[in-house]
Amino acid sequence: MTDRPRRPAAFSLPADAATKRPEHDRPRAPAAFDDAVTLTPDADDPFIATTVDLPELVPPVATPRPRRITLGRIAIGALGLLLSLAVGLWVDALIRDLFSRNDWLGYLAMAAAAIAVLALLGVVLRELVGLRRLAAVQDLKQDVMAAAASPTPSVGRAIVARLVHLVAARPQTARGRSRLAETEGEIIDAAHLIDLAERELMAPLDREARALILGAAKRVSIVTAVSPRALVDLGYVIYESSRLVRGMAELYGGRPGKIGMLRLMRDVIAHLAVTGSIAMGDSLVQQVLGHGLASKLSARLGEGVINGLMTARIGIAAMDLCRPMPFRALKRPGIGDFIADLTPGTAAGRREEA
Repeated sequence: MTDRPRRPAAFSLPADAATKRPEHDRPRAPAAFDDAVTLTPDADDPFIATTVDLPELVPPVATPRPRRITLGRIAIGALGLLLSLAVGLWVDALIRDLFSRNDWLGYLAMAAAAIAVLALLGVVLRELVGLRRLAAVQDLKQDVMAAAASPTPSVGRAIVARLVHLVAARPQTARGRSRLAETEGEIIDAAHLIDLAERELMAPLDREARALILGAAKRVSIVTAVSPRALVDLGYVIYESSRLVRGMAELYGGRPGKIGMLRLMRDVIAHLAVTGSIAMGDSLVQQVLGHGLASKLSARLGEGVINGLMTARIGIAAMDLCRPMPFRALKRPGIGDFIADLTPGTAAGRREEA
């Protein structure tokens, strides 16, 4: 019974069912919308624009760490004082023993101790002067920001005079200093005067700072690409970064000593650690250089590009810390300013595609 085919049958429909349409097939009536439709410009569209500002390409401004008294510093100071007393007692006992043996041995030991103390005082004085220079640069930067917001022209002239005195030893600023001397008294607005001083005094130093960063980044990229060991890469990055930080400090008038260099390096590393700038991997390279870079470059050359970009970030952070003026009238450099120089073939290819 269940396998028999069903016989044809007829069904009758109501009279209005043939002309009645389903709800979803009915045409929509015209309507007006109050909200205007806005189109995204091509420059802001990440799928169309080729020069989108990525967060990784604009690193935040580096600032020095706050100096405060901690329990660790108190403990280190107390231990240093105790060690100094112990060394003093040992030297005193040594000189007494030498005098008991022979007078000329005692006098020789006293002369050697006096020379050592004088040399140590000279080293301490030099380090204190270097630390004071770094502190003066940071104080000047804060005073520049305060003077730019001041309506008094005398405050701006005083700040410009301090800037001229700071960079007077740099021959690159000779033209800028003469230009500021020619326009003395012509500009009465403090903010405009500070902007002019930045263009005239900082622009040549910024160009040299960019050359320092680019040179260090290129050397790190080449050494990373050809070195056989990762330990060699790490050692050379540390060496080149320390050279870059010292060169940046000397360029802007800081000239730190050994302790000042350690403090600068600590501030740079702390800034990179806080902002996560050290961990730059394939995601950044793909975003910046294109997804086809991996097929064009070898793995070692790709690591060289990454290490070069990391060195550039270290240089930009050192530039923020050592520059005596904040960036106002001039553009602050970013990672994107060094990509075309580190990968000229890729940059040319992208320009041809565009």
